[in-house]
Amino acid sequence: MTAQKIDGKEIAAQLRGRIGKAVAGLQEAHGKTPGLAVVLVGEDAASEVYVKNKGIATKAAGMTSYEFRLPADTPEDVLLDKVRALNADPAVNGILVQFPVPAQISQQRVIDTIDPSKDVDGLNPAHAGRLVSGLQALTPCTPLGSVILAKETLGELSGKHAVIIGRSNLVGKPVAQLLLNENCTVTMAHSRTADLPAMCRQADILVVAVGIAELVKGDWVKPGACVIDVGINRIDAPEKGLDDKGRGKTRLVGDVDFDAASEIAAHITPVPGGVGPMTIACLLKNTLTAFCRQNGFEEPVV
Repeated sequence: MTAQKIDGKEIAAQLRGRIGKAVAGLQEAHGKTPGLAVVLVGEDAASEVYVKNKGIATKAAGMTSYEFRLPADTPEDVLLDKVRALNADPAVNGILVQFPVPAQISQQRVIDTIDPSKDVDGLNPAHAGRLVSGLQALTPCTPLGSVILAKETLGELSGKHAVIIGRSNLVGKPVAQLLLNENCTVTMAHSRTADLPAMCRQADILVVAVGIAELVKGDWVKPGACVIDVGINRIDAPEKGLDDKGRGKTRLVGDVDFDAASEIAAHITPVPGGVGPMTIACLLKNTLTAFCRQNGFEEPVV
């Protein structure tokens, strides 16, 4: 068996297209435009790329993009004051502070300061509680994107056994709740799980989010499973030679041994090009949702 690659780029592009049409319809009906504010503190290279891509995607979907860049030595109270100002700005429907933030700033304090109705990253504990309670919530973007990929690939998820490796608040726990909401039977696995390979072999849907390069081997995968690899890790690639500064080149891999798992699974996300593109698309989805809820508009199905 050779697994079908789950094309996250294409599925994300389709989702962004539907969001763009919904935004245009709301503008025509109500004369209002969703606004997303992104705040970047410092000059982290990866964060710079993410913020740039988010701005491009936001504008392409017909939304208003606000970007605020603060120096790396910004005091915590200055950042929190900026967040409070965005909370009070009616033109801003979604707020995202790019993490990580510098050491002098508490990430949790930032999360707690963002108005939950504008927390399009879905990180406020209020959203976790509402999600577990079956109430309306803004869901963290990567878990939401992971479940969308599974549904786009498999259709009906009800009754399937999902095994999730990783129990973080950012991915593992919200993925579990979303899959429970799809009527899956869900098993949470982690570093203390006894006989992790045997547990994984029970999964119709295997979601891996631990940040360990190629942890999951091919023989951990149930034949015919759908594998959602959330991990993104940079490893040495001696076969690629040296860069122009004489340093060894690297490559990106997931938490799953892609080549080996592809011989067993029926469907698998590549890294890169799988879950990653869905994160920004789901950020736009959350911004659209927040915009509609704040204004009392009917939420379009995207």
